Amino acid sequence: MILVIDVGNTNIVVGCMEGNEILFTARYSTDREKTEDDYALVFMNMFQFNGIDPKKVEGGIISSVVPALKKVLKLAVAAVTGKTPLLVGPELDVGLDIEMDNPGTVGSDLIVDAVAAIAKYPTPILIFDMGTATTLSVIDRDQKYIGGMIMPGLILSMDALSTKTSQLPRISLDAPEQLIGKNTINCMKAGAIYGNAAMLDGIIDRVEDELGGLGTVLATGGLIGEVVPFCRRTIIVEKDLMLYGLQMLYERNKDLLK
Repeated sequence: MILVIDVGNTNIVVGCMEGNEILFTARYSTDREKTEDDYALVFMNMFQFNGIDPKKVEGGIISSVVPALKKVLKLAVAAVTGKTPLLVGPELDVGLDIEMDNPGTVGSDLIVDAVAAIAKYPTPILIFDMGTATTLSVIDRDQKYIGGMIMPGLILSMDALSTKTSQLPRISLDAPEQLIGKNTINCMKAGAIYGNAAMLDGIIDRVEDELGGLGTVLATGGLIGEVVPFCRRTIIVEKDLMLYGLQMLYERNKDLLK
């Protein structure tokens, strides 16, 4: 049984896994001000709530795009489980050929997503990860990570729209009543949901032209449920892609903990 942790700019997703089986998951707001003791208490309560003895955890692995929390969470996991987790970074063997100008700048979350996607699906692969930012990772036919895109995320865009205008309110992101809105709220919802869905569809079309064909298109991240149902292109939803990728990287690198 291992602990896998994905630290994003907005949320921290924690999973407890036994082999390929996810025993439970939990989602917490990312708080850069919390100490290792604060997070240790969070993890203790999480294990207690799910009826699992944390001392039975054999190890763990953390992917973080928030540098300030890497050491904090590493210490918190060690305090609760007695095991020091791996950190996704340059020292790990990820088994991925990254063809970028500076491979070291590729986010650990994108690497983990790619590792899991290649293990499960035929290439080429497009991976949309919809969180604070919406990212695209492109894997070519030879299983090489050849690049991608970074776009403002759905909530980030709507927050900017509300805070930078005088008359537009903050809104929920439930589905709009119709494509063409009849009031301000529905106009904003339609723009947010259908606008992002059209963006994904359009990017898929353009990447397909660039690659001379298209294979598998995946979507993961906390906001996929709001947007993907409104896309016209076929997109496979993989909400736990990151957790499976972390589990694979743990198995690949666990000897480093000995």
